[in-house]
Amino acid sequence: MAANRIKPLILSLGALFLLSACAETQLIAHTAKRMSKPEPRSSVFGKYKVGNPYQIKGVWYYPKESFDHVETGIASWYGRKFHLKKTANGEVFDMNELTAAHRTLQMPSFVQVTNLENGRSLKLRVNDRGPFAHGRIIDVSRRAAQLLGFERKGTARVRVRVLGAESRAIAQRLTGSGTQVARANLPIRSDVQVAKPGVASQTLAPPPGAVSNAPVEAAPRRRVAVRQERVTVAPPQPDGLVTVESVADTDIYVQAGAFVRWDNANRVKHRLFQIRDVKITSYIIGGKEFFRVRSGPHRHVAEADRVLEIMIHLGYDNAQIIVD
Repeated sequence: MAANRIKPLILSLGALFLLSACAETQLIAHTAKRMSKPEPRSSVFGKYKVGNPYQIKGVWYYPKESFDHVETGIASWYGRKFHLKKTANGEVFDMNELTAAHRTLQMPSFVQVTNLENGRSLKLRVNDRGPFAHGRIIDVSRRAAQLLGFERKGTARVRVRVLGAESRAIAQRLTGSGTQVARANLPIRSDVQVAKPGVASQTLAPPPGAVSNAPVEAAPRRRVAVRQERVTVAPPQPDGLVTVESVADTDIYVQAGAFVRWDNANRVKHRLFQIRDVKITSYIIGGKEFFRVRSGPHRHVAEADRVLEIMIHLGYDNAQIIVD
């Protein structure tokens, strides 16, 4: 009698155990699925953005996509005030990462920034807009300023060069445009289409003079099938590697503008009579002569900043500090 009661109890406990085990297995599988689900691309690199023309403090800026941009000028850095705040393309600014802000370059893009005062050079990812202080061409993160050697000084004469291959790679990844070819030494995942040839075989006749006991059949001509597979070239990341380049001495100028006609340049020079050492110099670009109206050279950035403000006040909104 007791045995008859125990048997159903054991069966009930066994079923309950199986149900519990099944539920636990489903929970583990669901958790693993959530953990293994790839993180959305936008959460890592933000969204790809060029943007429309915009105006800050009376000056217009015209963003554009460029993969061969090079410029020289004055760099500054930003840190704690903007730490953990959103950048212009949706990332979160971290002053300890190797990033930068630029007023017109596409985001994200990669640039090589070289300190022309000490030769230190570093790769950075542009993910924000700025700087909007007159006379600055790029704002780098605090960590980047430390590695480039101007954190304490606050500013430095720099050269900014867009890294074309890396910038194209991240643009293609975020926009899904174009076919990306895997480069050597880069990890591969599944995301971008690259054609891979399939393998086909066929029976060939023996060469002349060879003995064969098997009957020879003419093999039909076959097309080699091409199989498409999706692979991803992981976009490069700034690795913090500082290289040291040989740099020449540079001077700081404040340029009101560059003109095709000398008489236009001379007219601007006379309007800037209250600024000392304004000169007209010519230079050739693409076989065409231009006339630059410049003040300088200036020994210190602060002095150049004062002259720049005067030029802007006189109506030359596109005046800029140039490092040559």
